[in-house]
Amino acid sequence: MSPFPLTWLYAPGDRPHVVTKALVSGADVVVVDLEDAVAPDRKAYARAATAELLAEPQPVPVHVRVNALDGEWAAADVRAVASLDGVAGLRLPKVTSAQDVVGVAERTALPLFALLESALGIERAYAVAAAHPSLRGIALGETDLRADLGVRDDVGLDWCRSRVVVAARAAGLPPPPQSVHPDIRDLDGLGASCAHGRALGFLGRAAIHPRQLPVIERAYLPTQAELEQAETIVKAAMADQGAQALPDGRFVDAAVVAAAQRTLALADRS
Repeated sequence: MSPFPLTWLYAPGDRPHVVTKALVSGADVVVVDLEDAVAPDRKAYARAATAELLAEPQPVPVHVRVNALDGEWAAADVRAVASLDGVAGLRLPKVTSAQDVVGVAERTALPLFALLESALGIERAYAVAAAHPSLRGIALGETDLRADLGVRDDVGLDWCRSRVVVAARAAGLPPPPQSVHPDIRDLDGLGASCAHGRALGFLGRAAIHPRQLPVIERAYLPTQAELEQAETIVKAAMADQGAQALPDGRFVDAAVVAAAQRTLALADRS
């Protein structure tokens, strides 16, 4: 996987032809969903179809979102996909504790990604983020979180968003990707939402349709001005050590240099 994936495209596990299309969509990561996208009476079929499709290595990293860990299907999901050559990670929905992560980590060596979708999950964000070395990322599930909190206005989720960004950083994890934008026709709204998420510290976004991918990528790639600023910072760092002031008076230190290096790495994608 790219060190800085920007697009994570969901595809329903009970529609393998859709998953096949997703694999060539240009998404950095494809997420095969066994949870919300699959009706209860199709869970077994989705699990079997996913296991068959992902038995061999795939052209892009593929994660599988298993069912809720406290439900009846999760254990079978993990058993079915944990050792497949075509699976690069597991996404764990509705995580509320570090033990949720540890329990899955004890059953597979796959990288794990936790979704926080409730008030309790948000309150325990750092404990979850630091739960186990197999955990490689955290993110929000905003649809369920919005319902749990009774939030109507989008701004009501901003504290939770910042909480997850801070928890990921504190645990040494990559910046989290944004949750999905549910209206696949509203590309202007998606772009504006991505700009807001980027300002909060997110990096990249989950998508539910291929048409959303270029909007997300464009929103998260550095602008020319940001690229030039990053180049100036990195060049200055190469010439000296420690904290320093740039010619225009801006003060930079190791953390600022690291952020500039990430900007340059992102620019390499384009």
